[in-house]
Amino acid sequence: MKRLALFFARRYLFSRKSHSVINIISGVSAVAIAVPVAAMVILLSVFNGFSGIVRDMYRGFDPDLVVLPAGGKVFGDSLVRARVGAVPGVAVTSGVLEDNALIEYRGRQFIATVRGVDSAYSRIVPFDGLITDGEAGLWFGDMPQAVVGQGVAYALGVRTALYDPLRVYAPRRGRISSLLPVEGYRRRDIGVGGVFALEAETDGKYVMVPLDFARGLFGYGGQLSGLYVGLAPGANARAVREAVAAAAGPEFRVLTREEQKASLYRIMVYEKWGIFFIILLVLVVASFSVVGSLAMLIIDKRKDIATIITLGGDVRFVQRIFVTEGMLIASLGAAAGLVLGLAFCWAQQAFGFIALQGQTFLLDAYPVEVRAGDVAGVIVSFAVVDYLIARLTVVRMIPRRTLRLNKE
Repeated sequence: MKRLALFFARRYLFSRKSHSVINIISGVSAVAIAVPVAAMVILLSVFNGFSGIVRDMYRGFDPDLVVLPAGGKVFGDSLVRARVGAVPGVAVTSGVLEDNALIEYRGRQFIATVRGVDSAYSRIVPFDGLITDGEAGLWFGDMPQAVVGQGVAYALGVRTALYDPLRVYAPRRGRISSLLPVEGYRRRDIGVGGVFALEAETDGKYVMVPLDFARGLFGYGGQLSGLYVGLAPGANARAVREAVAAAAGPEFRVLTREEQKASLYRIMVYEKWGIFFIILLVLVVASFSVVGSLAMLIIDKRKDIATIITLGGDVRFVQRIFVTEGMLIASLGAAAGLVLGLAFCWAQQAFGFIALQGQTFLLDAYPVEVRAGDVAGVIVSFAVVDYLIARLTVVRMIPRRTLRLNKE
């Protein structure tokens, strides 16, 4: 019976008879569905492109995993690093010590977060790609040097071409004399080797220095505030995270890259769902154009309906014919929309013909990333919406009671 209903629906849709106006309306309905379907594919793909850029950008500053103390600010280095480094899937570990400090440069002052890193840091975080001025190295021979965030450099007026060092002040832990308040601070001088740029919040906060310099500045000998973990190629971050957490013990928290920026990634997910439901609402409104097409077709085919009833057709069969008709119209529009949307995404990826305005972006054209899950979600959404609309329309216009009376 399903094949027979599909046969009738195809004949009604593609036959060349006197109801050319109905065919035109059906074509308009298909176009009305194609537009939001294409828009949904394009917008979701563009959003995926921007999300991918954000994720790639933070790979230059955040590690795959980070081990932090569950309580307190610092922890011992050697034992934890040995346990974590032995976990399968862990390729390299890097010790990090960071805290706030007052920085002075040529009469200007700024409070920044000083992050001390060891030599393995560059193997976990590809920091070199963020440098906009100078170089990424934290040592010039035997002399330590800092890499300053672009926002910090702007606030202090830092110039890498000048040798003037940064004067970094950090409070001493313990009792501070009120008679000699200067003795309550440690001061270390360090030259500027380079300036990095990531995004405004990070650029205006961090100063990168060698780990030994940070330990001397903050007075934490042999201690870390975090242990950065780089995963082996192909390792599953979630699985390794559980293994690292078990190896480190309950005194530590282990966070993936997404968990380190949980609020940012949560907002990105909410924005994507918001875009999806807004375009879905447009698709729902556009799908109501199928109602008019089905209504006119049902009115035009009253004689055929009476003939089918006379030949023994039941209510479900007649309703199935016109529901299938509505789904065929919607499917033609959705298929055209998918083709147009995917073709647009491919052209944008290949040629980048729609450019970004302004000079503040790291790329020239809108990024596009098509994901199979998004395309499947679009297909399922349109199928559910159009089936419900077609079903409600047909049931409303061809009730069972009317068919019983006609049959009698």
